[in-house]
Amino acid sequence: MSNRLAGKVALITGAARGMGAAEARLFVKEGAKVVVADVLDAEGRKVADDINRSHANHASYIHLDVTKLSEWESVVSSAEKQFGNLHILVNNAGILSLAGVADTTEAEWQRVVDVNQKGVWLGMKIAAPAIRRAGGGSIVNISSIYGLIGSGASAAYHATKGAVRILSKTAAAEFAPWNIRVNSVHPGIISTPMVDPLPGDLRQKVVSTGCIKREGRPEEVAYGVLFLASDEASYVTGSELVIDGGYTAL
Repeated sequence: MSNRLAGKVALITGAARGMGAAEARLFVKEGAKVVVADVLDAEGRKVADDINRSHANHASYIHLDVTKLSEWESVVSSAEKQFGNLHILVNNAGILSLAGVADTTEAEWQRVVDVNQKGVWLGMKIAAPAIRRAGGGSIVNISSIYGLIGSGASAAYHATKGAVRILSKTAAAEFAPWNIRVNSVHPGIISTPMVDPLPGDLRQKVVSTGCIKREGRPEEVAYGVLFLASDEASYVTGSELVIDGGYTAL
């Protein structure tokens, strides 16, 4: 199967590396034009440049701090001006904090909430009207297995990822009359730069607990996001897709 996103325009946050970069590359292979958005300018431009070498004029990099309303407005406007429409938003940007409830500082709590939770809300707030103007489309919000279960650590991360799950369901109901579907994706431990700070013994414990005894690859999440973004998922909204190697099954 190919051209699953033919004629679509997608905006992907946190797309300079990891899952976001994998999603951007896969979307373009499937026919979409993609706005690569991140705060990591050099890495983001490289992703867009690499895509354009094989698919000319199919990718554009734009700086985006997802915590800032004005930058969201600018990015969405730029996407429409450059590519004509916006059909898909992937809220992929996120940060990790390992501190538990007692050890998380107020500043750290707010930083994680601003990126992981407020950033998703702002993205939907600004992008949804543009997607409506295009006739409808799909919003995919990247949560985590730790938006479904606890772990005894990473309090702010868990709280924000749980919020993304419920916010996605609320937005699905709100935006259904606009022909916009909203779903959340819940990856397990995926081999990306975000999990590099995790101690090796902790990573191995997570891997050994799942049904599939390895870390996931960014591309394995990207294929799930692709399905939800595509018209193949036309009857899927307000749901969560777990991609975790069976970790939450046990």
